[in-house]
Amino acid sequence: MDLPLMAAKAYKYKAELLVKDYLLADSYVPYASVLGGILMCKLAYDFTRFISSFYFKHYASLSKVQKIEWNNRGMSTGHAIFITVMSSYLVFFSGLFSDQQDAPVTFRSSSLSNFTLGVSVGYFITDLAMILWLYPSLGGMEYVVHHILSLISVMYAMLSEEGQLYTYMSLISETTTPGINLRWFLDVAGMKRSKAYLFNGVAMFVTWLVARIILFMYLFYQIFLHYDQIKQMDTFGHLLVSVAPAILFVMNMIWLSKILRAHCTLPKESFYYAVAAPKNSVVVKCLLFKRMDGNVGAGAILGSFQMQNVEVVSLQDYSISASVTLGEPHTGE
Repeated sequence: MDLPLMAAKAYKYKAELLVKDYLLADSYVPYASVLGGILMCKLAYDFTRFISSFYFKHYASLSKVQKIEWNNRGMSTGHAIFITVMSSYLVFFSGLFSDQQDAPVTFRSSSLSNFTLGVSVGYFITDLAMILWLYPSLGGMEYVVHHILSLISVMYAMLSEEGQLYTYMSLISETTTPGINLRWFLDVAGMKRSKAYLFNGVAMFVTWLVARIILFMYLFYQIFLHYDQIKQMDTFGHLLVSVAPAILFVMNMIWLSKILRAHCTLPKESFYYAVAAPKNSVVVKCLLFKRMDGNVGAGAILGSFQMQNVEVVSLQDYSISASVTLGEPHTGE
């Protein structure tokens, strides 16, 4: 056997010992994993900035705050991919929470499950710090509440080794994060008219429905099924399992309604007619028609609205012709 091969095997053996005896040792897991999560965030942030500066022409034209948000979303995408893969493995494939085991499901844990939760704790600490430092540029109060609740729940599950099944089932909802971030990237890059933007919207809705609505219903079923075991948990843990998923589910439903519902605020006391969107259009712009009778207010609204960055095109200086079907007038109050 040649020397380079022997040296490679020796380094591999030492690395395995380091992971087994230190990083995944019970006494070191909380500290090593949280620090590892923070380091992962730093690396993902810098990697996103490095790649974007070379391969995305729009990146250089972004403002300072936009560049920070761009890099932050790259960081959150990295965490989302990691925690989705690990959560899915631990919940559905590892056998750790299998019904075939005799131990109560609420008290099951492993070095790997604790380490994974620690990495997620490191991410939530980093992201929450950035949100608060640049508030409200990276997110409003709903993001602060979401991150604080998630941080408390994940940290408790890591330190107490209780209720990890429900924590991981909640963390699977992070699978929606890459799609949300990609939609923001496409928007900032001026690609709202692209097919990628359209396909992303469909995929985002499907993943949100599955990971944040249907999966949470299954989570509530699991809580009901093992409630006798949940009552054996510490009082604070019992409260977290009973309350935290319900709060997150309500927030998920509110965000889903924002995805589905169009938003537009009209001047008070104005009137407008509901106008159907043109057929066979890939992207519909929001058009604000000026009233032609001399009164103040909008004449009609045409288009679809997103949760953010709603663009209203003023037609005051333009003349257009269109065939529309007018319905009954509605008030804008």
